[in-house]
Amino acid sequence: MPSLNGKTDVMFEDDDLPYEEEIIRNPYSVKCWMRYIEFKQNGSKSTLNMIYERALKELPGSYKLWYNYLRERRKQVKGKCITEPAHEEVNNCHERALVFMHKMPRIWLDYCQFLVSQCKITRSRQTFDRALRALPVTQHPRIWPLYLRFVRNLPLPETAIRVYRRYLKLSPENAEEYIDYLHSVGRLDEAAVRLAAVVNDESFVSKEGKSNYQLWHELCDLISQNPDKVTSLNVGAIIRGGLTRFTDQLGKLWCSLADYYIRSGHFEKARDVYEEAILTVVTVRDFTQVFDSYAQFEESMIAAKMETTAEMGQDDDDDIDLELRLARFEQLIARRPLLLNSVLLRQNPHNVHEWHKRVKLYDGNPRQIINTYTEAVQTVDPMKATGKPHSLWVSFAKFYEENGQLDDARTIFEKATKVNYKQVDDLSAVWCEYGEMELRHENYEQALRILRKATAIPSKKAEYFDASEPVQNRVYKSLKVWSMLADLEESLGTFQAYERGIALFRWPNVYDIWNTYLTKFIDRYGGKKLERARDLFEQALDGCPAKFAKTIYLLYAKLEEGYGLARHAMAVYERATQAVGTEERHHMFNIYIKRAAEIYGVTYTRAIHQKAIEVLPDEHARDMCLRFADMESKLGEIDRARAIYSYCSQICDPRVTATFWQTWKEFEIRHGNEDTIREMLRIKRSVQATYNTQVNFMSSQMLKATTSSTVSDLAPGQMGIDDMKMLEQKAQQLAAEAEQDKPKPKEKILFVRSDTSRSELAELAKQANPDEIDIDDDDENEDDEEQGPEEVHLEQKSVPTAVFGGLKDD
Repeated sequence: MPSLNGKTDVMFEDDDLPYEEEIIRNPYSVKCWMRYIEFKQNGSKSTLNMIYERALKELPGSYKLWYNYLRERRKQVKGKCITEPAHEEVNNCHERALVFMHKMPRIWLDYCQFLVSQCKITRSRQTFDRALRALPVTQHPRIWPLYLRFVRNLPLPETAIRVYRRYLKLSPENAEEYIDYLHSVGRLDEAAVRLAAVVNDESFVSKEGKSNYQLWHELCDLISQNPDKVTSLNVGAIIRGGLTRFTDQLGKLWCSLADYYIRSGHFEKARDVYEEAILTVVTVRDFTQVFDSYAQFEESMIAAKMETTAEMGQDDDDDIDLELRLARFEQLIARRPLLLNSVLLRQNPHNVHEWHKRVKLYDGNPRQIINTYTEAVQTVDPMKATGKPHSLWVSFAKFYEENGQLDDARTIFEKATKVNYKQVDDLSAVWCEYGEMELRHENYEQALRILRKATAIPSKKAEYFDASEPVQNRVYKSLKVWSMLADLEESLGTFQAYERGIALFRWPNVYDIWNTYLTKFIDRYGGKKLERARDLFEQALDGCPAKFAKTIYLLYAKLEEGYGLARHAMAVYERATQAVGTEERHHMFNIYIKRAAEIYGVTYTRAIHQKAIEVLPDEHARDMCLRFADMESKLGEIDRARAIYSYCSQICDPRVTATFWQTWKEFEIRHGNEDTIREMLRIKRSVQATYNTQVNFMSSQMLKATTSSTVSDLAPGQMGIDDMKMLEQKAQQLAAEAEQDKPKPKEKILFVRSDTSRSELAELAKQANPDEIDIDDDDENEDDEEQGPEEVHLEQKSVPTAVFGGLKDD
């Protein structure tokens, strides 16, 4: 087909005619053109490009045609040298496409990637900028990743930085990516500025999941480790701002600030920072971090000085400087315990234990010890104190006492008695220590005066546990102070202190005073003031709770035994068994019996045993019965012992108290005969039957309670199958028990049947008392055997046939 300009045009084949006719009929149909292009896909490139050009001439606004055409053209030049003219032809083709497709981001992206692959840096950058200007802002996120990747790969940091600055105006949340790039290219100053802006922006959310503190820590590391490259920021102000902002990470921030000055060469400033840090941190962790870093810094300074001296020679100035650095380092190590103590006291200034430790650290330095004690008693609030705040005052006074300054010690004690402590015991301890100090120096009258002053009744009385009143108004009721005053009064004065204490206190607080008073009264006077002692005991026992009565009664009985009358002592023991608590009554009866036996003999204890058995609970009464019976058997009173066993058996269930029945059995074997053993077995069966009856009654009540609802639900006159079965089983059980309890006619003694067979009884009879007199009862036994049960002879008589009528044949 000849062209209009006279040049030879592309020749069409016969197969192309249908497609040519179709596009002639529908020149504006994209489908027709695409079918034609698809048909010619395997043809020559020039023919395919010519068809695309003809199609785009008719349809220049078709995105589908342009996209496929440009992709085909790029595929055609793939693998060729980037300097060949074919690449420029493709670039021009893209430029023509962008005249119509300038709002299509895919066309821009493909064109930009194609230019980047040709290493056309300036043209690529300009094309990226044209794309950003042409496309709406909502399409920019599709362009920027490719653009940024392009500039990051360029050896031109300034270009990339300028592109990133434009990018962050659109997406400030991606500042971390820019900061990382600045790190990689060594632009640390701008990186620090950007990172500081990010840290100060409270609305910033890290895409890498970092917290604000982590970003701040990165900033501190960046500016502290690169002081020569970061010049646009005030490092000191930034880190100190972090100290007030992140109070839980003070140690790291202080170390970062010191590290900044060290790297800057300002060693004295770094040392000042370390000193400030160890005097302000409030946690042991932060202190440890700062102190270790401080010590490492001093070590490095010493090592650097020694290396410098070794290389350049040594003179006097270097020696002095080195000695100074060594002395500074040694002093730092020696100060560590005191500095750590200061940290703990800053953490809790009311920690009494730490103040005592601080005093010990100043051992050998009296001036510092006095200053520490003074600061401690002024700082510690007794209401908030951890430990015993009064111990600071006492230790302070003892320090003056140990150094021979008693007047100063008294002044400290006087001030200590005016402090409003939280507990009365604290003030009591101060008064007691005050008195003991005077006693150590043999000022007995002064000690008495001090304790009498402490126990003097204040103008406004208050209860001991009334927290609304100051402790000074309640200390007069302190047992601790009264006990010490009583000891002094006993040694130096009279017993009036005890009388005053007894008048002030009530039970149970007065128990200790009564106990001490009565004990010391007996020790001093013995039996000289017996009536006075009895009056005191009666006064003490008046209103005494059962919990505290035992000790006082025993002390009272001891007085009567030692200095009074035996019958009075027995009367006291008798009263004690009634006054003490239930849990102590058994022990009190044991003491009563033992003392009565020692004074009057064992026969006197019979009445005591009988009363104890009546009063004590079953468990203790059973034990008392066994001891009573054993005593009677030792005295030869076998019948009395057997009666006791018989009485005690009524409270001894054979299933539970097998020990008692075994003891009685052994007793009968030693002292009884066959009849007494049978009687014992009969009683055992009787008691067991009694307990069985009680158990059966309780079981029937429980059964009735559980089955009442089931029976009531049935119709009148009807019962459930399960209820009938239970009643039948119960009836069978009762019938079996009745059958077992029937006496056998061949046996002579008809007791309740037990598990003991006749052979066992015979064996027991053989083990009977060998001293028993054998009385011949053979005649009586023979008579009894001959009598036996009588036989009844029945006569037989035939029944008349008339009775049967016609039912039976003759």
